[in-house]
Amino acid sequence: MAHEKNHDYHILPPSIWPFMGGVSAFAMLLGAVLWMHNSGPWLCLMGFVGVLYVMYAWWAETVAENHIGDHTPVVMIGLRYGFILFILSEVMFFAAWFWSFFKHALYPMDEYVGSTYIAPEFYHVNAFDLPLINTLVLLLSGCAVTWAHHALVHKGPRKDIENGLLIAVILGVFFTFLQGYEYRYLLSVQDWTFGGDKFFSNFFMATGFHGFHVIIGTIFLFICYLRVRRGDFTERNHLGFEMAAWYWHFVDVVWLFLFFAVYIWGVGATLG
Repeated sequence: MAHEKNHDYHILPPSIWPFMGGVSAFAMLLGAVLWMHNSGPWLCLMGFVGVLYVMYAWWAETVAENHIGDHTPVVMIGLRYGFILFILSEVMFFAAWFWSFFKHALYPMDEYVGSTYIAPEFYHVNAFDLPLINTLVLLLSGCAVTWAHHALVHKGPRKDIENGLLIAVILGVFFTFLQGYEYRYLLSVQDWTFGGDKFFSNFFMATGFHGFHVIIGTIFLFICYLRVRRGDFTERNHLGFEMAAWYWHFVDVVWLFLFFAVYIWGVGATLG
């Protein structure tokens, strides 16, 4: 009785996953730098696989903790705060790319020869063609996630939750396919090397990292779909679902900023 827990906090046992996550992330980033210096992709890929395994194993333990009742209301508040801080870190990550994009669009120092400004050449995609379709696809997927979340919170039919998540996953995959098609089109009509043109480099880095986040979010939602089919989540206990929805809506908002800043304003600022 002297050691009986009499508080709402979850005292975690020693875990190897923070250390393994740090080592894997370091190997992945160091490998990426070496890869850019023609040393091969293998260290980066091994680190990436390690990060994926740590994510799977660590989150599996977190789900198991929830099932045995360790996630009290106080613990869930802490988890929500932690995820909000993670989203804020992602906001700052994309803010860096927007900063670089705006700087080189508004003040492209390397394109000045004497006192004459020479606009960089850029073969762009019409913003109201494929990018607009991708915008609608992503917004509709966000609506599907909201539908599923509403059905869960208000004790709607379980089938509505499954269908909403499945539609969101399919639309996420479709978005990724369209993004890849756009990249293939751009590279086929533009003689471009990475780093050769700052505008184009920023374009691919900003939209490419967003596409990577779409892939992560799609996997996140698919895991939630599998958990719903397994019978997980209730109207009061669905923290994993809630975090997936927050992440997906964050991806939606970032894309809206990219659509208006890069595809509409950016091309006009660079070509005008």
